[in-house]
Amino acid sequence: MLVELPIVVKTYDVDYAQIVHNAVYVRWLEDLRLQVMTEHYPLQDLLEVKQSPILERTEINYHQPLRLFEEAVGRMWVSKLGKARWEVEAEICRGEVVAATARQTGYFIDFEEYRPVRIPAVLRASWEADLEAGDHNS
Repeated sequence: MLVELPIVVKTYDVDYAQIVHNAVYVRWLEDLRLQVMTEHYPLQDLLEVKQSPILERTEINYHQPLRLFEEAVGRMWVSKLGKARWEVEAEICRGEVVAATARQTGYFIDFEEYRPVRIPAVLRASWEADLEAGDHNS
């Protein structure tokens, strides 16, 4: 499932040159990843069963700068699934211009043992269906 969120660059997102600071993209990726969870299995529900997604790696490629007051769209989709590991890909676009692309990997952890666990069945079923349907933007 491809999720999309609108992005408006705010004053607190930019540096003195009025260009979005690199760290802001990480925050936007977090918003997108939480939206992916909300669409499939809300984080609150997962926390109630004492599990949580853990972010392992973030890779961002910056292609074009975003500036103060510009509007953009963030898009994210699940691109790979293992037994316990997952991968999402994302892009931040201003119109047709791709400002940044990203890839994040992670896994799920059980809070009682602090050990990785398999991807929850409800998520796996939904994400696998999306992957098989090609319901993403890669």
